[in-house]
Amino acid sequence: MTTTDTPVTRILLADDHALVRRGVRLILDREPDLQVVAEAGDGAEAIALARGTEVDLAVLDIAMPRMTGIQAARELTALKPDLRVLILTMHDNEQYFFQSLKAGASGYVLKSVADRDLVAACRAAMRDEPFLYPGAVTALIRNYLDRVRHGEEPPEQVLTPREEEVLKLVAEGHSSKEIAELLFISIKTVHRHRANLLHKLGLRDRLELTRYAIRAGLIEP
Repeated sequence: MTTTDTPVTRILLADDHALVRRGVRLILDREPDLQVVAEAGDGAEAIALARGTEVDLAVLDIAMPRMTGIQAARELTALKPDLRVLILTMHDNEQYFFQSLKAGASGYVLKSVADRDLVAACRAAMRDEPFLYPGAVTALIRNYLDRVRHGEEPPEQVLTPREEEVLKLVAEGHSSKEIAELLFISIKTVHRHRANLLHKLGLRDRLELTRYAIRAGLIEP
């Protein structure tokens, strides 16, 4: 049950069909924590409205005149990095789905099931969680398996066995001196391995290395 002191998410809705906007607005405005505060008929208008209106979330159709929802998503996330974006579309299309993710959208909702999924997707976006319909999950898995099949290694395989050993020990809280003793290598070599790990994985410190080690299954959380 949503309480009265729950912050209200201010929504910008963009679709070139007024009838669709009206239907989507009915779905959203009946929720106490969601409120449509601006409506646009195309992507360019959505960007103009976002500049002058306080909004937390943009819900964008893909096929709109002047500027598509995907183009608008790219512009909006650059203009307002804190603004969350959802794509609401009739297209169950893998290419559109991946383009939407690249453009900065955190969710992809089909209009055919908007009455079931849209509210949950809005709330997920505001929690910084992705929302994907079942077909999109299938597409992601298929895309991943295709990349593996074509020789593109998953992230867990970019490390050498020695680097994995060092990563595991770092994540378990061992000092460089202890790691050197356990692996029979010099402290200088340990430092080099740690620097390589941070560089290869694009991480900054021990905490991030530990989180990565948990995700990779090297240590228990």
